Amino acid sequence: MSNNSFGDARVDHSGFDRHEYLINGCPTVVYSAGDGPPLVFLHGGGTWHGIDFARAWTDRFRVILPYHPGFGQSADNPNIDSLQDYLQHYQELFEVMGLAHFNLVGFSLGGRMAAEFAIQHGQQIDKLVLIAPAGLDVKEHPQPDFMVIAPEEIPYYLVHDIVTLLPFLPNGPDEEFGAMRMREGMSVARISNNGVMTNPKLPNWLHRIRMPTLLLWGSEDRIVPPGQAEHWQRLLPHAQLKMFPAAGHLVLDEAPQARDAVAGFLL
Repeated sequence: MSNNSFGDARVDHSGFDRHEYLINGCPTVVYSAGDGPPLVFLHGGGTWHGIDFARAWTDRFRVILPYHPGFGQSADNPNIDSLQDYLQHYQELFEVMGLAHFNLVGFSLGGRMAAEFAIQHGQQIDKLVLIAPAGLDVKEHPQPDFMVIAPEEIPYYLVHDIVTLLPFLPNGPDEEFGAMRMREGMSVARISNNGVMTNPKLPNWLHRIRMPTLLLWGSEDRIVPPGQAEHWQRLLPHAQLKMFPAAGHLVLDEAPQARDAVAGFLL
């Protein structure tokens, strides 16, 4: 198991309790804090930018932040090679944690996970928030091909203002940082379609998401273009959409109003 020393050094987990669960042989790390209705957050394809956004929710919710296998402080699981494997992993994790009903918030890759989990296990979810979710193949608003983007350029794709990420970026060559990004990138690649995180069958099943749903997007998102938002809203029976100006893909990090919108919707 990787201890992810880079993440431990730069990602501030203070105020959160750390728990480790053995799920199908895979040590899975979960951070939690706060009191109130449970709010499970499924992260995107990189964990290096921290969890500070989630602190805004801990005064109203029990915030639960699991690391996917192959990401952050959770171990690698070589048996996971599809998104469906991740869904089954989370189904078992939630059973072990005793989470029968909860609010589910998913971002980017985690947004696709959250949407597909809601399709299959909607009876467990009270309300759903999808933040710039991956998953739809929208020809007129395609996601970029990460296979052709230079690694040093990716942070500029993630935010509208790079200042947001400067505390988490190394000043020069950093082997631990590079190794962590490589590990998480390989985890994404194992379950992606030639570098693109889409599911061509997803439009056929989104109608099964019947719980109240909030879609959140940054207007300057270069990873999952905001033009995809209307397609999600059209396919989801009970979805409202909120767009935040001057914010990129990491809209929770860049826009405090987005964090507030999540809490207001779930209350």
